[in-house]
Amino acid sequence: MISVDKPTKVFLADDHPLFRLGLRHSLDQEKSIVVIGEASDGFRAVEQMQAEPPDVSLIDVDMPGLSGIGAIRVLRKSSPQMKMIVLSTYNDKNYVREAMQAGADGYVLKCVGIKELVRIIKTLDAGKPAVSPYLANLSLNCETPKEIGPKRQGPSLTYREKEILQAITEGKGNKEIARAFHISIETVKSHLKTIYRKLKVGSRIQALRTAQEKNLLD
Repeated sequence: MISVDKPTKVFLADDHPLFRLGLRHSLDQEKSIVVIGEASDGFRAVEQMQAEPPDVSLIDVDMPGLSGIGAIRVLRKSSPQMKMIVLSTYNDKNYVREAMQAGADGYVLKCVGIKELVRIIKTLDAGKPAVSPYLANLSLNCETPKEIGPKRQGPSLTYREKEILQAITEGKGNKEIARAFHISIETVKSHLKTIYRKLKVGSRIQALRTAQEKNLLD
């Protein structure tokens, strides 16, 4: 009797509805994949995946509420067996480093073709190492950087939070920042709220002054 492979349960977390719609439509055509849910922000993604854990989750880096990196940190503790793949437009070692430190199993560029993405999903779900030109190796060149220059004080900012603060120094508003980084305005606002909370401030000017005083933008 021939055994039939059990379909891999996949969850989609991305704040761009058109991207989610297209990805879900493509994955629905694959008999070896079943999409069990989707969410547009990190908090809803965590809540839904904790209620019904998928085999593999595809998580965007930037989402409003709770970032993709933050969601991965939470899910890694509550669902250690889940395979989590960051699906991102950013081919940058800083994002890869943050994904690795959060506990991601893979970091895939969004330019990946659907057949290749399915192969990566199935390979990771089977517990095997996946190799692909679209998949960043989380074990290479991602050591924690040594401190250089003035000693940093206070909380640390993520790479995206530093980018947003830098954009503010250039006079960019929320809409301009959203366009520059290809994220939603709600995601920008969410990052700003997190920055304010970390720095214990209530405005952009205070955030910039505090970050510069504590050498957090280097």
